[in-house]
Amino acid sequence: MRILVQKFGGTSLSTSEARQFVLRHIRRERQRQYKLVVVVSAMGRSGDPYATDTLLSLIPGTGDSLPSRERDLLLGCGEIISAVMLCGLLQAASIPAVALTGGEAGIMTDNQFGRARILEIRTETVLRHLHEDKVVIVTGFQGKTESGQLTTLGRGGSDTSATALGAALHAEQVDIYTDVNGILTADPRIVADARPLSVVGYAEICNMARLGAKVIHPRAVEIAQQAKIPLRVRSTFSEDEGTLVTDAIDAVHAAAVRDRHVTGVAHVNGITQITVHAQEGHTDVQLQVFQAMARHHISVDFINVTPGGAVYTVFDHDASEAVSVLQRIGYTPIAVNGCAKISVIGGGMNGVPGIMARIVEALTEQSIPILQSADSNTTIWVLVKESYMADALRALHAKFALHER
Repeated sequence: MRILVQKFGGTSLSTSEARQFVLRHIRRERQRQYKLVVVVSAMGRSGDPYATDTLLSLIPGTGDSLPSRERDLLLGCGEIISAVMLCGLLQAASIPAVALTGGEAGIMTDNQFGRARILEIRTETVLRHLHEDKVVIVTGFQGKTESGQLTTLGRGGSDTSATALGAALHAEQVDIYTDVNGILTADPRIVADARPLSVVGYAEICNMARLGAKVIHPRAVEIAQQAKIPLRVRSTFSEDEGTLVTDAIDAVHAAAVRDRHVTGVAHVNGITQITVHAQEGHTDVQLQVFQAMARHHISVDFINVTPGGAVYTVFDHDASEAVSVLQRIGYTPIAVNGCAKISVIGGGMNGVPGIMARIVEALTEQSIPILQSADSNTTIWVLVKESYMADALRALHAKFALHER
């Protein structure tokens, strides 16, 4: 069988008009002789009747008072409503369909409610329905334990469900439908001339997803990369093919990646930079600092260490606790809050001279101070004050001519 997995997010299912677009995409792929597995998220966003956040708001403390098992039962309701609703829509359109929970689709997980990991996918039920020419609709974001308990997969769970099913079923491709037309070179709300990318590599999109681009979850991309299954990120509301995510670049797409050192720019704001200097005669400052952060479950990032101290970042909401922890163990940290981490991402920059020089040039031309920098083989990060973030993104986007096709 030629199997295609389609995943539709909450905005794709939130209105009757949007659902007609979903129906159109399903019909088109069936006409192309694909057997379809359709993964769905809960309908809408916070405030909409069946959105996950809305369901949580029904419980005191937005669900915090619930035991983790019961919280997962509640969290799974939105996807079940979406699956049954779409099944009814397809049946009314004379398209045979069946709705399955994640557990019924064979997604088996560990016992970590709220952040379960997939252990295996038993495909017999899904394959039986596909052989019967049904569209198999699967609730995203959820699975079940060996004892039959419903679990949820945590952030990005529906994307993960889709790519994991694609891998287990040896699908030809996984299509992720969302409300934007593919992966863009930057956030279009900030950079007006950001443009869609026709093709990117797995590593590039993983970095973009981790570093602020929220179109697809990096965990889902990693599964697709391991299984060597192409992903396509596309808009529910158009016929445009969006962005192909793959490392197998064929002749058709070669021109799109030729000599492209930088793919895009991303950002994360709400960050505090913390600088800690070693006390005289002490050589274990790094050990003391990062053990203290770990003991208090404070996530650290953007780490630079020297013999004389350490510089790193935490989220603004953790900053006051981080400073207090350091003061209690005898340090006098310097905290600069309200920062933004800007990421320049590109699989073609490794070993290419001059990339950092152009980054510094772009920011210097706009009088934007760089507070800190770091790099990997596919990404260069710079830390700036949040007030400079928008100007920094626009300057870097222009410097690398990312608006050009």
